[in-house]
Amino acid sequence: MERRPPRGHRMIPHTADVRIEAWAPDREGCVAEAVAALVDSFVDTTGAVADGEAEFRVPPGDDPDLLVGVLDEVIFRMETEGELPLATEVRAADDGGLAVLWRTTGTDAVELVGAVPKAVSLHELRFGRDGAGWCGAVTLDV
Repeated sequence: MERRPPRGHRMIPHTADVRIEAWAPDREGCVAEAVAALVDSFVDTTGAVADGEAEFRVPPGDDPDLLVGVLDEVIFRMETEGELPLATEVRAADDGGLAVLWRTTGTDAVELVGAVPKAVSLHELRFGRDGAGWCGAVTLDV
């Protein structure tokens, strides 16, 4: 069996929608990898340059709710502001939520290569500790 790197993401075959998996040594890193997986599932960012920053907070909640909150925000900002994250930094907030910083680019600066996600499905959502690190899997409705 091939050994996976300590941090990363991939798409998992799914019949109708898109399913992504992310992993990292810590919760915040796993959330950042899930954002990268979401973006990679439908655009090619090769050559894109970050020309903006966006910050936001996800209110306290269960770990799966925090992950969904961040991914929902990616989709919302893409639809309403035409921006996508090229790099993501996530840290635990003092109140138990998450503080997220994105380096962003416009949707016009990337090439569409897959179906655009419309929502994060709660069906078969997984996010939590996995051995020595964190792992999550999410289905994206397209």
